[in-house]
Amino acid sequence: MEENVFNQIAKKYDTKDRKELANIIADEIKKTLDGGQYHSILDYGGGTGLVTFQLTDQFEKGWLIDSSQEMIQVAQSKIEQKQLEHFEAMAFNLAEDNRLDLKADVIVLSLVLLHVPNIDSLLQRLNERLNASGLLIIVDFDKNEKVQHPKVHNGFTEEEIHRALSHAGFQGVKMHTFHQGSSIFMKQDASLFIATSTK
Repeated sequence: MEENVFNQIAKKYDTKDRKELANIIADEIKKTLDGGQYHSILDYGGGTGLVTFQLTDQFEKGWLIDSSQEMIQVAQSKIEQKQLEHFEAMAFNLAEDNRLDLKADVIVLSLVLLHVPNIDSLLQRLNERLNASGLLIIVDFDKNEKVQHPKVHNGFTEEEIHRALSHAGFQGVKMHTFHQGSSIFMKQDASLFIATSTK
């Protein structure tokens, strides 16, 4: 991840537009979790917790992990304000360091993969941190040819996600588009998908 960029914008990250999009994403994740028996959640690349902190009442234990120390500081202050004693915020870059001794029933990646150069390696490492019968939830942008940036994927096709998840040892992949928005991806109109898979 482009850590220095996120460090620079951390304190101004929670804009009205980002909060609105996070609400839409959190609502879709809640639908996905409905009826499941899950006890712990790991939100990788969770930033300031805009999505995760809407899910806290569904879990007994949770971790918000991000490679940006500044983002984690913002998330930690929210944990303290909301008195979320069952949640921890940690600065860690799993893409570069595999020494993370955690396992969870649910792992969430919300708008994270587009920033990760080698998604195969990260997904394999996340697979190792998912409990048996656990659920991986990915929310990201559908492939968008209008977006061109040297350090950001321009979204993903269903085929790419299926291939990457299968390669990383996940199974039962399900994926669908759930939101279309204006100027939400590098100032371009774009759609969001949610993909789920199990270990």
